[in-house]
Amino acid sequence: MNYKKAGRYLILGILFFLPVTFLLLLYPATHNYTPLDIINQSVLETNQFHSNSEESIVLQDHITILGFLGLNPIDNSIVASNLKELVYDKFKGFKKFQIVILMPKGTEAAVEKLKAEISGYEDLRFWHFAFGEPDAIKNVFASLKSKTGLTGDLATNDVFIIDKDLNQRGRLDDRTDNEISKKVPPYILSAYNCIEVAEIKNKMSDDLRILFTEYRQIRKGEFDSSTRRANDLNPENN
Repeated sequence: MNYKKAGRYLILGILFFLPVTFLLLLYPATHNYTPLDIINQSVLETNQFHSNSEESIVLQDHITILGFLGLNPIDNSIVASNLKELVYDKFKGFKKFQIVILMPKGTEAAVEKLKAEISGYEDLRFWHFAFGEPDAIKNVFASLKSKTGLTGDLATNDVFIIDKDLNQRGRLDDRTDNEISKKVPPYILSAYNCIEVAEIKNKMSDDLRILFTEYRQIRKGEFDSSTRRANDLNPENN
């Protein structure tokens, strides 16, 4: 009887630990990756912007999702809501992660309404609305690589990944396997459209995980910088 119990526990143990062991083996294999591409350097710092508490908001030494919601932020509540639910809620516990939304001065009251709409009483300590002059917003945006521009009211549906060294991250080659097989020319993914749920949920989430893994490996002394693509900053790709 004891042998039967022991055998049963052994089988249950194997069934439990086998998938865990598989995932542990799979994890390092899937993370021997090419680091997330640097597609643009020297993104302009945001220390000229301030939060409602007059705190200066900076990008340096943070992993930042940078966005622009314009003069009428309530009109862009879908962008903010998708960003909150699909990105902020998932990554807010990661070290040095923040979302920074640059807003024109004078939109403070509208921003408070937007925050109430997207968060209720939830914690937004890693989400900063930073206020500045319109020209300052345009200057920061001009330092980014983007296929689209700001609207007339200083908004865009796109958000951007900025690393701790003020580099803009993305994909130098965003082709699908099917496009590669058809020899479609490479094209860049420089920003992530928050209206497109699949793009945020899949591409952006994957790219952020890769970036966090890169910094975790750097802290542990395990990151091999030679694995970065040699053409990250090739002018032909910029």
